Amino acid sequence: MPNIPLATQNLARVAQNRLAKLHRQSQKYSGRTTKLVRDTLKDGRIGLRRAARAATTGTYVGAVRFTRYWKKVNERTWPRLTTDVSVRLDLWRAARGSAPIVVGPWLSEVGYEVLYWVPFLRWFVDYYRIPSSRVIAVSRGGVSAWYAGIADRYVELLDLYPADEFAARNRARQQGDQKQKGVAALDEEILAKVRERIGGGDLHVCHPSMMFRLLRQFWLGNESLDHALSYLHYETIVPAQAPALPQLPDDYVAMKFYTARSFGAHDRHNDLLRAVVESTARHHPVVLLGTGLALDEHEDFLFGGIPNVTNAAAWMRPENNLGVQTEIIRRARRFVGTCGSVAWLAPMLGTDTLAVYSDDHLLTSHLYAARHGYASMQAGRFVALDLNALELMAVGDTLL
Repeated sequence: MPNIPLATQNLARVAQNRLAKLHRQSQKYSGRTTKLVRDTLKDGRIGLRRAARAATTGTYVGAVRFTRYWKKVNERTWPRLTTDVSVRLDLWRAARGSAPIVVGPWLSEVGYEVLYWVPFLRWFVDYYRIPSSRVIAVSRGGVSAWYAGIADRYVELLDLYPADEFAARNRARQQGDQKQKGVAALDEEILAKVRERIGGGDLHVCHPSMMFRLLRQFWLGNESLDHALSYLHYETIVPAQAPALPQLPDDYVAMKFYTARSFGAHDRHNDLLRAVVESTARHHPVVLLGTGLALDEHEDFLFGGIPNVTNAAAWMRPENNLGVQTEIIRRARRFVGTCGSVAWLAPMLGTDTLAVYSDDHLLTSHLYAARHGYASMQAGRFVALDLNALELMAVGDTLL
């Protein structure tokens, strides 16, 4: 017979073993689950910390970048806005009413007068609807033709001062910078003389410092050309009355070479330019616009002893030298000269122009403005040529 107690005991042991095994497996799975939950929570906490750190860092970096950006915007925008508003108020004060308006006195470089000051005044009288009968231009060298349509009256500075005294006083004013950044004592003295000459009374002034304040950042490369052109109105110059000149050659080329920052007084430049004059003179008469006058810091290249070349220096006096040069350039078939000064003027007179330089570091903004200005009117062709390129084209004493 079966041993029932033993069978029961065996079955109980099997059941116990299975229960024990299930318990152990349950504990094992429970431990794994607990570890998994613990690891998940740990990873979650790490992720949260990293996310919080990244968010904080990103916010901080973003705030710093945003702050720096707006600082740059403020540094560039607000000074421009305050300058524009300030100058506009000064221009409005000068334009209001019916009193005569003196535009000037112009004491700075010829190039800035031609390329910026005269176009600025055209914008000024157009924008504020000022009749030319109210305007009195004050400059030097007999340049009343440049202000045609702007000013009906012109005061010649060299009628107010002897040339030597004016040149010395102007050099003393400059203190290393010809730009009229403010109204100096010499300006005040000139304005007093102008007021006395026109009979006294109320007198408004549009001073060159207003233009220099508006366009300075463009010249430094911090403002766009659009900003500059918004204050400049370019037109051709048509002299109403030409100065009397001796008989000029037929179909001549006008030339003017002088030292400048863009054009050093090197022997190799002098030799190369002489070769240019000689080469041109073999095909056309040449009229050199050397003045022989020491009215500024520039020094003319004087080329003597070249056949078919006429030097116009004998026709010029301090009070008419720029007016004479203007008329000679206007009648010429073309103009060749140093890039600057009257080279900016020649295309406005309808004369094709070749302007040479050896260093364009200070010319970039001026070339940019000039080309756009000439494109807006019926100007003569304007070509700028690096003298170093011309030098490479020279073979011995002959130009290719």
